[in-house]
Amino acid sequence: MESDLAKKTIATELVLNEKIFLSVQVVNEVCINLIKKVNYTNDDILILLKNLNNKYKISNLSFTTVSRSAEIRKKYKISYWDSLIIASALQNNCTILYTEDMQHNQIIEDTLKIINPFK
Repeated sequence: MESDLAKKTIATELVLNEKIFLSVQVVNEVCINLIKKVNYTNDDILILLKNLNNKYKISNLSFTTVSRSAEIRKKYKISYWDSLIIASALQNNCTILYTEDMQHNQIIEDTLKIINPFK
């Protein structure tokens, strides 16, 4: 429980102090977790989606994104879903990707650094 509180504090600080870009893939993952684990209703999800869309830049997945993700998946041996997030970040000129689900400090394509903010 204490670990969850520490993570929440770190995540809150990142959201407040960093310029945030979201892949629609990340939005999908947030929504499904809130539905399954927190019992969010469709109305709750709609409110969340409107709030996210108003506050952050959200990138849609395109055929180009999916193609780029296949190249990334092959080169870096990264999962399908993670490669979509990485491809989207690269297409939008992100230099840092915050996640606890990928290899900390890994550099992708010499431009994108993966950071686990909880390490």
